[in-house]
Amino acid sequence: MKRLVALVATAGLLTGCGLETTYTLPFEVGPGSIRPVPELSGVDIAVGSKDFTESHIFGYISEVALTAAGADVRDMTNIQGSNSARQALLSGDIDLSWDYTGTGWISYLGNTEPIPDERGQYEAVRDADLAQNGVVWLPYSAVNNTYAFAVTAEFARTHGLKTTSDMVELITKDPSKAVFCLETEFVSRQDGFPGVATTYGFDPRAVQVKVFGTGTIYTATSTGNCNFGEVFTTDGRILALNLVVLEDDKKFFPQYNATVTLRKDFNEAHPQVAQVMAPIIAKLDNNTIRKLNAEVDVDGRDPAVVARDWLVREGFVTER
Repeated sequence: MKRLVALVATAGLLTGCGLETTYTLPFEVGPGSIRPVPELSGVDIAVGSKDFTESHIFGYISEVALTAAGADVRDMTNIQGSNSARQALLSGDIDLSWDYTGTGWISYLGNTEPIPDERGQYEAVRDADLAQNGVVWLPYSAVNNTYAFAVTAEFARTHGLKTTSDMVELITKDPSKAVFCLETEFVSRQDGFPGVATTYGFDPRAVQVKVFGTGTIYTATSTGNCNFGEVFTTDGRILALNLVVLEDDKKFFPQYNATVTLRKDFNEAHPQVAQVMAPIIAKLDNNTIRKLNAEVDVDGRDPAVVARDWLVREGFVTER
């Protein structure tokens, strides 16, 4: 089977779009349930990703799967910033990348009010982005990387916490428990802590807030420096540190379901790409991606190898 082909990018491309050449992946894969697709044999497909662990994993999952199908895949992962990755897709510098419905709705399409229902938000982005920008969103996935509050498993058991409403009930009865670890920006943004307080009906000035960097919040919560930590729902450290995510039962936070995006012209020229990716998208959920993220962020494994190994375990491809 063909190896993944690293892109030799021009200096102008690198400067203009923030793209970076990575490397040829150090392994080959063969078909599993993904069979060779004659229509994709030798087709050049540039796969991009954003510059964080989960997006890297998504990018490599796509690369390995499409390689098993017979395409010549160029690795364009690790594009810095959502807007740069989006522009690379629109301009044709990359052919596909995974993106998030909340980002599409708010950042790309310019809406200010998110849609609370996950599928409703997906459908709205899918329809509007195709109509306005010629961008196709492949089917909905259950991966939803949004904000939430997390607590230790012991704290959740002791106080019977499952939802954010449970959290508010507890801190109302016992204000001494209202100790939060938050990012600087989250403390003051209306779509952050002040908005949560308004939606759930508590006074944000009446709680104790400790400000940390994003990564430090997980450790600070797990070690008891705070009772409630602001987290991203698919972060691998949730599993590694035995944290429990509280359900946003009033659906305050925007929905950030992830799926593959590609240009309409590319999708029409190569509809087999969507066919290859569909069963993979359907297989992914928050628990799965948390485990894969943890393999990278906690265990220190290469995201390309993590992606390959998951596809092998699920029978999509075979290792050579």
